[in-house]
Amino acid sequence: MFKNILVLAPHTDDGELGAGGTINKFISQGCSVDYVAFSAAEDSVPVGFDINVLRTEVINATAALGINSENVTVLSYRVRTFPSHRQQILDDLIVLRNKKDYDLILTPSTNDIHQDHKTVTEEAIRAFKHKSILGYELIWNNLTSASTCFVKLNIDNVGAKALALGEYKSQGARPYISRQFINSLARTRGVQIGTEYAECFEVIRLIV
Repeated sequence: MFKNILVLAPHTDDGELGAGGTINKFISQGCSVDYVAFSAAEDSVPVGFDINVLRTEVINATAALGINSENVTVLSYRVRTFPSHRQQILDDLIVLRNKKDYDLILTPSTNDIHQDHKTVTEEAIRAFKHKSILGYELIWNNLTSASTCFVKLNIDNVGAKALALGEYKSQGARPYISRQFINSLARTRGVQIGTEYAECFEVIRLIV
């Protein structure tokens, strides 16, 4: 159904957290996937790690999902300042839109309350209003959820997601990075549709 997919990650690791299994599934089916992170969150790097550690970790993490390093871009917006840079973010998205004919955009859900996530999604809807857009869930940021699209996953997809997130050594203290959480959420979403594993998305726009 989809050939060229663009993953929008406000911060390094967001794309893997919200859609890692789905990304791995699409790549295994022959889809081309580009990944753009808008920030390496230097201001949030834990003490004891190099300030640029997330730029290295995101390359290793996306590689675990099957994304080639030349298809990964990390921009330099400061974490928690995205609302002040709306126009520049929109401009960046329009450049991406004009560079390649994407069939599907993966971006945070419209229910995500993080200011950076919300800004990326709002501008993505403006830039890609003629494309299919699915909003991935980051449940710790969602007050409500719109589980209107499910992607069936197998154990290999879930394992690839766990391996990818395991590359984020600097983020290891965060509970949602743990393999237990990743497996539990995938199983929960699977139960909802009668399969073993799944990821769920908000249908923002679907063009068939």
